[in-house]
Amino acid sequence: MPLLTLDSVSLAYGMHPLLDHASLVIDAGERVCLLGRNGEGKSTLLKIVSGEVTPDGGTVRLDDGAVLAVLPQNLPSDDTRTAYDVVSGAFPETGELLAEFHRLSQQADDASLERMTKVQERLEALDGWRLDQKVTTILGQYGIDPDRRLNTLSGGWQRRVLLARALVAEPDILLLDEPTNHLDVPAIAWLEEALSQFRGAMLFVSHDRAFIRRMATRIVELDRGKLVSFAATYDRYLELKEKALEEEERQNALFDKRLKQEEAWIRQGIKARRTRNMGRVRALKAMREEHRQRRVRGGTASFAVEEADRSGKLVVEARGAGFAYPDGSQVIRDMELTVLRGDKIGLVGENGTGKTTLVRLLLGDLKPTEGSIRLGTNLEVAYFDQLRGELDLERNALDNLSEGREFIEINGQSKHVLGYLQEFLFTPERARSPVRVFSGGERARLLLAKLFSKPANILVLDEPTNDLDVETLELLEEQLSEFKGTVIVISHDREFLDNVVTETIFLDGTCKVREYVGGYSDWRRQGGRFPSEQGGNRPDKQDKQSKSAEPARKDAEGGTASSGKAPARAKPAKLSYKLKLELEQLPARIEALEQEVAELQDTISAPEFYSGPADEVAATLQKLTEAEQSLEQTIERWMELEEQAGQ
Repeated sequence: MPLLTLDSVSLAYGMHPLLDHASLVIDAGERVCLLGRNGEGKSTLLKIVSGEVTPDGGTVRLDDGAVLAVLPQNLPSDDTRTAYDVVSGAFPETGELLAEFHRLSQQADDASLERMTKVQERLEALDGWRLDQKVTTILGQYGIDPDRRLNTLSGGWQRRVLLARALVAEPDILLLDEPTNHLDVPAIAWLEEALSQFRGAMLFVSHDRAFIRRMATRIVELDRGKLVSFAATYDRYLELKEKALEEEERQNALFDKRLKQEEAWIRQGIKARRTRNMGRVRALKAMREEHRQRRVRGGTASFAVEEADRSGKLVVEARGAGFAYPDGSQVIRDMELTVLRGDKIGLVGENGTGKTTLVRLLLGDLKPTEGSIRLGTNLEVAYFDQLRGELDLERNALDNLSEGREFIEINGQSKHVLGYLQEFLFTPERARSPVRVFSGGERARLLLAKLFSKPANILVLDEPTNDLDVETLELLEEQLSEFKGTVIVISHDREFLDNVVTETIFLDGTCKVREYVGGYSDWRRQGGRFPSEQGGNRPDKQDKQSKSAEPARKDAEGGTASSGKAPARAKPAKLSYKLKLELEQLPARIEALEQEVAELQDTISAPEFYSGPADEVAATLQKLTEAEQSLEQTIERWMELEEQAGQ
């Protein structure tokens, strides 16, 4: 029996539905990756499955007794609970009692001791100590201090606490929304290992291609409201998807050609209407409706970097440089580094090793506390902030980008702000929406639009791949590779680093900065290892070769299968007397309108027509337009009633 079933689920917020009678079945043990463009509704789908959002139609069924857990996409902004409180919260009543007991145990007054006794009695009745052991064990496995407050932890450590909360209840199905965001590479590798040992089913959203290749047993794509399942590996999915899009384009072209031919046929006149092939007429009506309902796949993002004048050949030179904060904590020491124009550098290191501090030193925002750092000439820096702090959430995308401008200059060409935003896949309607309603990927695209609208010869990108869909990510890789200036990127996306950077700088956690030629894989081949791989507090297994997961189900062709079910069509009611009378009168009405249109067209075709008074010319043209519209509407009405009468 399926563990999770979505049957003809629909949900609409705007002009087009996010989900249009979408269906999906997930069996026990499957690891399903949900892909789709930014804004398609992937996170909303997960919220529907978890019960956070109620669909407009359709059903969501979870197997009886099955436990569902969620790892959310967004991190809590100001959660003051301790890590222990957060994880124990996975067990509603018991978790609250355990959290209270944990707090009371750190107090010594009589009132606390008295309350502890009552809490202890209730916990014993609920078998709470067994759950306490599970919470303590998973916190230890994850290397989490149970007394640390969530708002004092970095994004990566917060993500780890939330994952511990999701897994401590031993769920049958786990929902994960961008689980690798804010995690460093060792944590991602550890997460892959932990999830590969998880025996339940998973439905996850991710754009980390290496993570998808390691984890997914099946790919499901959300495209224009429909869910399509690919029983294939990620690489095979890419091949099948390309072929499917080519076939869709070919079929649409054939359909449009046939529709044009049928439209010409239906307008040949009302004569012999009663002997006309009514099946063909009804087919035309169905074709018109299908064409009207067609949702064309959106275009691909198309953008370029606005390059400033070239910087000097030397961008930055560090000699014996180091940095320590006023409290004495050393971050970097004895750094010897030279960055030249055109270098593309990737910064790699565990969270907390000082990657952002290093960037600020290289840009001159911080002064070294030892040694020297010399900056080059004519440096124009554009900075991509992983926290999206440069975006005003209450303003719309247009105002965030324009900053009072109507036109912007991109590589010597003047572009209207709205047109520029369309290159980043923002429709005029979406561009006027407040940023607070944007998905994470849309915010990332808007920040890229803002970044690339400013002249720069140095691009600094802090976790640019978070939330970006794969198509936009690949275009970003292409643009950065072709950018003639200098690129400094902090990223935990292994494939992105391999595709973009020519030099890897590793911060090893001992304040040392080490240089390696090539990308992430080159660094690994040269012996690069993280401290946690040599006895740290996480069971990182990065040395193990990542193996592409086998598909859960294979067919002979490795093809695709739609998981959607066609909604049942309602049977039209028989015509009433009034409608029958209307149907009988419509042919005469159509014939009269066709005659009127023909006469007006003859009038307009006369050579002397346009030499007449301007007001008469305009009036005749307006009359023809109205007559043609009326004829169109009348034919539509006649076809509709004829179809009902034939049922």
